[in-house]
Amino acid sequence: CLPLLQLLEVLGPECSSISFALGRGAGRAAGPAPAGLGLRQTLGGWGSLVNPTGLAACRRSGRLAVAHDGKKRIHVLSPSGSCLQRFGERGDADNDIKYPLDVTITSDGHVVVTDGGDHSVKAFDFDGRGVLAVREGFSLPWGLDATPESEVILTDSEAGALYRLTADFKKGKLKKCQMILSQLISPRGVAVSQTSGAVVVIEHLKAQGLDNNSTRVKILSAEMDLIGQMDNFGLSLVFPSRIYATAVAFDKEDRIIVTDVCSQAIICLGKPEEFPIFNPLISHGLSYPMGLTYMANNSLIVLDSGDHSVKIYSS
Repeated sequence: CLPLLQLLEVLGPECSSISFALGRGAGRAAGPAPAGLGLRQTLGGWGSLVNPTGLAACRRSGRLAVAHDGKKRIHVLSPSGSCLQRFGERGDADNDIKYPLDVTITSDGHVVVTDGGDHSVKAFDFDGRGVLAVREGFSLPWGLDATPESEVILTDSEAGALYRLTADFKKGKLKKCQMILSQLISPRGVAVSQTSGAVVVIEHLKAQGLDNNSTRVKILSAEMDLIGQMDNFGLSLVFPSRIYATAVAFDKEDRIIVTDVCSQAIICLGKPEEFPIFNPLISHGLSYPMGLTYMANNSLIVLDSGDHSVKIYSS
């Protein structure tokens, strides 16, 4: 299917390791980064999670939601890692999910999923009851993140657009689904700052030949004004390694953090006004980082699709 074909793009880039890049980049200036992170816990693994694609954290309760390709598409985990709920089977019923691409959790406690199988956005409560499904108006909804007001900012990869979805999830009523930015190039990963409202989008730039694909990190203000952007070529002028970003998040200090599948690393790009600053936060122990999020205590949660696991890091 189309989502699977597009996910194959990240397998193509020729990549150099982060350690090699750091060696080449000795002496380059770098901005302040968060304190060193250490792996504290690993959850999931093959059999528990199957080819996971999305990850989200509830800032109030600490619960995690993971989207994957298992029989039950969404797993809700406690902060300690125990599975609290599984829901979303493949099918056409209201509570079914055909192919989840990403997941977020709103501040009012609802799990929102982009379903690439039927090009929809679906919302559930933590018990797995479907409360809302938006099936019209999207070409291929992909990445999404929630604002402090429980609005959802989401990308449509095929339409090249960014949407704001406003709903009363408790009542299951859609208030508005508004396109807020267009003319993007295959946008997928997206993150919203919980303090400034700034938005970061990862575009996947298309080129002839699988190995020529690249990504671009685009930073927008809350009013959708462009703050800055940089593609693989621009990034390589400052940091001597090709970066292929697949996911993005803001940390507690409003720094932009991205996953890099080329070097199996997590990289800090600095605050929007500092962009781009380059500081690898995690450079070992990851196979294929495809998602990341932060908890209220600023622990970094990484979705490692390479070994089907969720890894929790803290300083």
